[in-house]
Amino acid sequence: MSSLRINRRQFTAGAAAGLAAATIGSQRANAQAYGSNELIEAAKKEGKIVYYTADFTEPEQEIIKAFNKRFPFVKVEIVRAPGGQLITRIKTEAAAGKLLADAVNHSDRGLMQGIADLFQDYTPPNAKDYREDVLVSPKLWPRSTLGWSIAFNTELEKNPPKSWMDLCKPEYGPKKIGQVIAPSGGTTWTRIMFERQVLGEDYWKKQAATQPVLYPSGAPTSDALVRGEVSIGVVLYNIAYIKKRDGAPVDAIFPPEGVPLNFYAAGVTKTAVNPNAAKLFLNWCMSEEGQAFQIKELGYLTALKNPPLNPPGYDPKVVKAWAPNFEQYVKLRDEWVEEWNKVYGYRQ
Repeated sequence: MSSLRINRRQFTAGAAAGLAAATIGSQRANAQAYGSNELIEAAKKEGKIVYYTADFTEPEQEIIKAFNKRFPFVKVEIVRAPGGQLITRIKTEAAAGKLLADAVNHSDRGLMQGIADLFQDYTPPNAKDYREDVLVSPKLWPRSTLGWSIAFNTELEKNPPKSWMDLCKPEYGPKKIGQVIAPSGGTTWTRIMFERQVLGEDYWKKQAATQPVLYPSGAPTSDALVRGEVSIGVVLYNIAYIKKRDGAPVDAIFPPEGVPLNFYAAGVTKTAVNPNAAKLFLNWCMSEEGQAFQIKELGYLTALKNPPLNPPGYDPKVVKAWAPNFEQYVKLRDEWVEEWNKVYGYRQ
């Protein structure tokens, strides 16, 4: 199995193919309900939602813009924070009886499972089309699916790494590699769990020896990569995809050892002031149209059983997708994150 590097020609061709597939997917999506007429009318009367998310601000804004093309009468006020900070905010506000969010999209299914009682019953119209194995509660749904990749600055890195194990080579240090800290949130926890279980118990030690630059989340990591502060970034594929799409000197590969996938959990809070608008927003995001937009335009993957398309460079027949055992995902988190912190010399 070989890694998949996305060059500019492949990117353009893949995007064109994706556009055709997305058009077909969108046509199918047009025929499906985003909710009842009563729900849509109620959402129109509410006219807004407050939306908490652990995903990147940049793609979330594009998703909201696409949603508003179909439903322009719902204003989405976004509150974005890294996963760990966001879950603390939700718990703090809920304890004080002041949870402001109507809808939440969080990167850590385990942490969301622990506060599932803060969410009301919610089921998207196409619930049967989603993988059952990634659901942690009937109230919480995988609105977003992200995969990890190795990105690099094409102007600075002429011999980029081709695998996860390459990131342990002395030639890629010191301070050439940008890494997101383990306590950042569910997506990073998925990645470090993959590293230890698939790449070996000594992988962290080998990789830490290159003295990577540590960042609090993926956004500053990718920004540092574009600015040339680091030449390599271990980042979620969607953020590298967007940077490349917008003309930044960034390329990305799916490493041959596997691609860790992180499934988000999204739901509508019990205290939602605008529950109908929140449900309509999530319904559109979960629809085939919404998922196809996220894949084609933003480089996401999907938890739909039958994806409407795949992002350029991602061939599920070639790329080995990896998802964590959920019981281990919950049980091992605190111990392994603390071990990672020690190995990488990170202090919270």
